[in-house]
Formats: sequence, C-alpha cells, structure tokens
Amino acid sequence: MTRSRALLALCALATAVDLLSLATGFGPGHTLAKPLLMPLLAAWAALCGAPGLLLAALACGWGGDLLLLSDADPAFLGGMASFAVGHVCYLMLFARVGRPHTRAAVLAPCYAVVLIATVVLLWPGLPQELRPPVALYSALLAAMACAAAVRLGPVGGAGGLLFLLSDTLIATGVAGWPQPPRPDLWIMLTYLAAQFLLVRGVLDVLGGRQDPAAAYGEVRSTTP
Repeated sequence: MTRSRALLALCALATAVDLLSLATGFGPGHTLAKPLLMPLLAAWAALCGAPGLLLAALACGWGGDLLLLSDADPAFLGGMASFAVGHVCYLMLFARVGRPHTRAAVLAPCYAVVLIATVVLLWPGLPQELRPPVALYSALLAAMACAAAVRLGPVGGAGGLLFLLSDTLIATGVAGWPQPPRPDLWIMLTYLAAQFLLVRGVLDVLGGRQDPAAAYGEVRSTTP
C-alpha cells in the first residue's frame, strides 16, 4: 500500500471512529478522533500535490475543530474566526486554480438569496453579540461555496454546499431552532464530506489542467 493510500485509509478510520462516537454518544471517542481528521486529510492532500493555500485552509479547519471542542463562547468565536480565515484561503485558491464558467451568472444570485434568507431568519434568535460576526462569517461561507461551484465544478460545488449546510446546522442550534436527533453527528458528517470534496475538487482540477498548446507540442514532438 502506498503512503497516500495508507493516509487516506487512516483518515477514513478516524472519520468512522468520530462519527460512530457521535452516533452512540461516546464523548471520549469524538474528543480523541476529531483532532486527527484534518491533519490526516492534509497529509494525504500534500502527498497528492496539494498547493499551500489548500493546506492552509485545512489547517484553519483543524484550528476551528479544536476550538469547537469547547462549549465556551470565546472558543466558539475563535473557531468561527479560524474557519473564516480558511474560507479566505479557499477563495484565493479557487481564483488561482479554477476556471470561470458561464453558470456563475446563475449561481451567484442563488447563493446571495440563500445567504440573505438564512441571516434574516436566524437573526432574531441569535445572541446580540453574535449577530455581526455570524453575518460576516455567513457572507464568507456563501462566497466560498459559490466560488467552489463556479471554479471547481460539481465535486467542489458539492463540497461547498455541504459546508454551507453543516455551518447552517450549527447556526440554527445557536439560534435555538429545533434540531434533529444527534445534531453533532449530522454537523460532522456534512463537514467532513465537505472538506474531502473540496480537496478532491481542487486536486481534480490541478490534475486535469494542461495547456492545450503544450499538449499539441508534445503530440507533434512524438510524431515521426
């Protein structure tokens, strides 16, 4: 087994332990597994040739994961700030590695409507001190999700949407909305799927990107 496959298998194992711990209410398992998830994903991505900005985004996700292990308000704000920096890294990365598509004209207004509707609906239930940072964070998150769909295509776009869903579940809990059974399980499930799909989307774009002129030159050079 290659190192990349071994790391991916370890990441999958840590993910299974974390989700199973959340599903069964085994807190220590979640506490032990959660800090391993983003480092393992980042190590796998690095072996696959991930650029620095992608690794930086995952590092910010790791910081947010650690901070959100605590229920204290300062830790929540710190975690949100760490994830916000990660979204900025993703936005910078998508601008460099992806290619714009005509669907941007359709998707951007859709994400804007979702952003505005979510903030308006959540606003009354949010603690007053959290309203401005949540609104700013939501704008960054929606911009990242939209950019992922526009620049990376379906795989990255699915990752952006799942990130949006995961953080919306967190926000509805903070705002006091009714929650599904085991909300932490659904939050982590959608979050981990989001991070993996964003990484996969970036790697797919980098792996498939080739200058047509260079490709033509290679063909010509091998032609007798």
